[in-house]
Amino acid sequence: AYFQALAKDAPRGSYPRGMSGEQAYWTVVSVDGGLQKGLMSEDGAIETGRAAFSIEPFLAVNGMLVTWADVRTSQSLADGDLPIPTVRWRGPGVDLAVSACAFGPRDSSAILASYAVTNRSAARRRVTLELAARPFQVNPPAQFLNTPGGVAPIAEVAFEGRTLRVNGDRVVTSLVPPSRAGCATFDQGDIVDHMRSGRLPTATSVRDSFKAASAVLAYDLDLAPGTTRQVDLVIPLAPGASGAVPSDSTQARAWARAVRDSCRTAWRAHRGDGTLALPAGVLPAGVVPALNAQLGWILASRAGAALQPGTRSYARSWIRDGALISSALLRVGKSAPVREFIEWFAPYQYDDGKVPCCVDARGSDPVPEHDSSGEFIFLIAEYARYTGDRALAARLWPRVRNAAAYLDTLRHQRLGPEWRAAGQEPYFGILPPSISHEGYSARPMHSYWDDFFALRGFKDAAWLAGELGHRDDAVRLAALRDSFARDFGASVAAAMAAHKIDYVPGCADLGDFDATSTAIALAPAQVEDILPRGALEKTFERYWTFFRARRDGPQTWDAFTPYELRNVGAMVRLGWRSRALEALDYFLHFMRPPDWLQWPEVVWREERVPKFLGDLPHAWVGAEYVRSVLDLFAYDREADQSLVIGAGVPMKWIDPLRPVFVRLFTSYGPLGYRIKADGGAVEVRIEAGTRVPPGGIAVHAPFEGAIRSASIDGVPATPSAGGEVIVRALPATVRLTP
Repeated sequence: AYFQALAKDAPRGSYPRGMSGEQAYWTVVSVDGGLQKGLMSEDGAIETGRAAFSIEPFLAVNGMLVTWADVRTSQSLADGDLPIPTVRWRGPGVDLAVSACAFGPRDSSAILASYAVTNRSAARRRVTLELAARPFQVNPPAQFLNTPGGVAPIAEVAFEGRTLRVNGDRVVTSLVPPSRAGCATFDQGDIVDHMRSGRLPTATSVRDSFKAASAVLAYDLDLAPGTTRQVDLVIPLAPGASGAVPSDSTQARAWARAVRDSCRTAWRAHRGDGTLALPAGVLPAGVVPALNAQLGWILASRAGAALQPGTRSYARSWIRDGALISSALLRVGKSAPVREFIEWFAPYQYDDGKVPCCVDARGSDPVPEHDSSGEFIFLIAEYARYTGDRALAARLWPRVRNAAAYLDTLRHQRLGPEWRAAGQEPYFGILPPSISHEGYSARPMHSYWDDFFALRGFKDAAWLAGELGHRDDAVRLAALRDSFARDFGASVAAAMAAHKIDYVPGCADLGDFDATSTAIALAPAQVEDILPRGALEKTFERYWTFFRARRDGPQTWDAFTPYELRNVGAMVRLGWRSRALEALDYFLHFMRPPDWLQWPEVVWREERVPKFLGDLPHAWVGAEYVRSVLDLFAYDREADQSLVIGAGVPMKWIDPLRPVFVRLFTSYGPLGYRIKADGGAVEVRIEAGTRVPPGGIAVHAPFEGAIRSASIDGVPATPSAGGEVIVRALPATVRLTP
């Protein structure tokens, strides 16, 4: 608050955007699974570790100090979708590009920060690049959860040769010696004031009892027209590390190029094995780059094996987030991180079978969130379905059985005679109240979110028992599954009647509307068959009415959570392709910043009013994008044991010269197909290699309206009542005519 007060009286740009009363956006800089992570602001500042000081760029041009407030900024990612961010300044005849990539082992990684200054003018320019170490986080003051944003103490700072040592154990190394360097205590004036005056402090080391010291490294650059000079810093993310940097300038430049190249190579290798080839210009930011980016952000956000939704506010590992992130990874062929997560998380299960909702450096969280056990079972079963790894499932079977048993004890809390009394019908046989749904954190509720995952857990426990040859367990768990499904369905019907509603409520107690929570019933739970007839459609009709009013009506909304992205997949599964694509188009407009292809947990309509954002990027939100986008192209349908393809692919994506090509992963193995226009018809070619499920492969036409004629490998075929052509053998070529 003190520094925010100072910022109000200082010229704009003297303090970071977040300190200056504006909403600030940022992204993460990390290796895959790095245990320490940096942040990069939309203006080019780099936070050197959790709650640590930042390095901010400035330029001195023609005797004037140029800050983030004096330029037009833009952001980008390496190759358009790799988690290697860049910020560009478009200044007064001079441009600055700041890029950051992390490299090294997970437990001792570092950031290579590169600052490229370009003279765009027709005259020779003398420019000074000034890099200031300041006592501020990139994580802004509006962030308060887990890691409060704002200041970062600098009690001492010293410069020698090419290194800047901060707080004794943080060493920043410049690959080339700066022209000048200086350090100042808070009492000696803010470092930006020194830079504005053109007189840098002369001290090379200071101690500051106020813990707000600062330092600046200045590089004088003589730039001919059109030329670029680059300065590189190595910033270790672990205290005490210094990074191995060549002392020779020429070797250092070659070393930096090699590091940048290796970072790109590593992240390209981390991409999923899935492929989506779509025509250029599909939707605002591009469906495919956004999907690739989410996979990168998921891996950059995880800490070792721990999948976590964020790196500051949510630097913890929830089984809820981890299970759904894992589902997204499996569908693009990234099974190794899922196995790592399972093996890391499983030992935290309690002796009574309870699965903790969350684990972090302090251990497991005992808060009762009743969705956890079902999500844990689903995670193990989904991994087994996609990989065929029965050995891991067999080893973890005792944990699965105990988790299902714990769920059964919870269920029995609502099976006593008191729950058969009049007025208690909505609560009979379901799980007791919990706060797993954040909307009920103030007061626990009988959240159907818990029950959807519980039923998914019972289903998967019974399936695993059968797959692993535990016949008695399979029979017992199947009976438990069916009993719970009956009670759960009856509860929803009773709650709808009690609250006089025609949609599926979020919880039995309130009869509240929460389509984004209810979407779990469609995926991954796939339990729509137990709900009152038409209730799901009514739920999402109501959501669609709300969605259109928010999108098209007066701008009355204040904020939303991009978890709503899962509703895109829900609408695909309901057969509402055009609505799903409209919703996807809408949500793609709210990435912050757009070209970093990431969503915060909370999107605010007023982009520059400082508010809590959660984390940027938010890995669970990213996973919901991945799951929904993949539903457009293919998804498993348990109701009839089929594999559905193309349900969300519209005709406008079909190009006779550039077919849509899809390669994804399903529980029936890898799936590859292409769709192309052929005269007035559409041809779908499905490759061999996928096990044809019992219900067949259901092919959807990309055009609206009925299929007038269809054939499979030249043999006439009759579409189903739902407008699908069912394929029973592969490879196959399906021809569809409107």
